[in-house]
Amino acid sequence: MKHIGVAGLGNMGRGMALSLQRGGFTVSGYDPATAAAESIAREGVRTFASVAALAAEVDVLILSLPTSDVVEAVVFGADGVLAGAKAGLLVVDTTTADPNSTRRVAAALAEKGVRFIDAPVSGGPKGAATGTMTMVLGGAAEDVAAVTPVLEAMSAKRVHVGPVGAGHVTKLLNNLMCGAHLIVAGEAARIAAAAGLDAQQIFEGINAGSGRSGVTQVNYPTWIFNDAFDSGFTMKLMRKDLRLAMGLLGELGTSAPLSGEVGRLWAASAEAAGTADGEDFNRIVQFIEK
Repeated sequence: MKHIGVAGLGNMGRGMALSLQRGGFTVSGYDPATAAAESIAREGVRTFASVAALAAEVDVLILSLPTSDVVEAVVFGADGVLAGAKAGLLVVDTTTADPNSTRRVAAALAEKGVRFIDAPVSGGPKGAATGTMTMVLGGAAEDVAAVTPVLEAMSAKRVHVGPVGAGHVTKLLNNLMCGAHLIVAGEAARIAAAAGLDAQQIFEGINAGSGRSGVTQVNYPTWIFNDAFDSGFTMKLMRKDLRLAMGLLGELGTSAPLSGEVGRLWAASAEAAGTADGEDFNRIVQFIEK
């Protein structure tokens, strides 16, 4: 597995491609946006005119796409993965996606002898560019083992969580919990201020106790207390992930009242000032339901 393809060369895909290139792999790519393709070409990454052409040449194809609908279009389209993939190709989907869609895609690829791993990522554009992302992997153990040297060039930590689809279920649950932590941490910060206290000092105390979370330890000092709000992950994308999580809960019929309220609050924030879709997802801490 020496020739790696990346389909989707936006902020995340571009970073992954360059991390793989630094790792010693031959990297090729595809993006329908001319500017993205030309930009990566200047870095020495060969680009192809279609996903089908790319899938016919590479040993591993990384998908870095925004939604399940786009993944299905890239796989099933006339110039897509199925149209060009050679037998033995291994597809790694880093999209945060609908697990049911993931299983459909994997089944269709398997019929053509193409292996599939769902591998959603955390770490944002910076993690992609520096090869320090975290990945949760769903797929056959032998496929995960085969592609591990490739994934090591892209990420700092990888956890195999189960069969195909398990990675995407795990990622949805992770983002559901992150969404919940952001809401409750925002409330805690407002309560501290109302009590006449310094929220940053209060959070230092919380981070020394059992109430700490990734949000209080990382998000607040990195993007919130300093008003940076530039994580590279938008409200629109987080709302998409929460909608998928709510769909999973509905499908399973699992009792999860607090999770349901988190999903409702994120949906309700869509029209609020300061939490527009293009804003950083951490701005949910500023949302107060009227």
